[in-house]
Amino acid sequence: MTLHHDAVLVLKEYEDQPGLRQQYLDHLAAHPDGMYKPCEAGHLTASALVLDPSRGQVLLTLHRKLNMWLQMGGHCEPEDTSVARAALREATEESGIPGLELLPGGPVRLDRHAIPAPCNWHLDIQYAALAPAGAAAAISDESLDLRWFAYDEVAGVADASVVRLLEAARKRLGAPG
Repeated sequence: MTLHHDAVLVLKEYEDQPGLRQQYLDHLAAHPDGMYKPCEAGHLTASALVLDPSRGQVLLTLHRKLNMWLQMGGHCEPEDTSVARAALREATEESGIPGLELLPGGPVRLDRHAIPAPCNWHLDIQYAALAPAGAAAAISDESLDLRWFAYDEVAGVADASVVRLLEAARKRLGAPG
């Protein structure tokens, strides 16, 4: 199965955000190369919010290019066999934490956001990942900083898309908002 086909199946099974989900599916139908960075009409990306529920914390990266606190994530690569594996690869690379596990149930959210030319859009498929107990993060060359934040600190440092992702991840965990 190709990564493109996997993304279509993942999106068809995703039940939330029906309008945005359809935009993603329409994009993939119109762009066979829509999984990868060279697609200038936009491309899918994969990300994962790293959580440590036992400490009530989330790990965010201060993105080197955007200078914003974000979840781990980025572009799909030709060797990625699924969107979930791409998200897990990105989260592991950017957090330096081995043994991350994606929350069951598929993506937690979708987020479409404009990016600078030559491409126009990132169509992000967002997962949540659990860190092993006592996990120590290690900064990558893609980050200016990497830091654990208490859940209630996230709104003060990150944008609304990260706040919505955290809320959805906590809901999936069965924790209050």
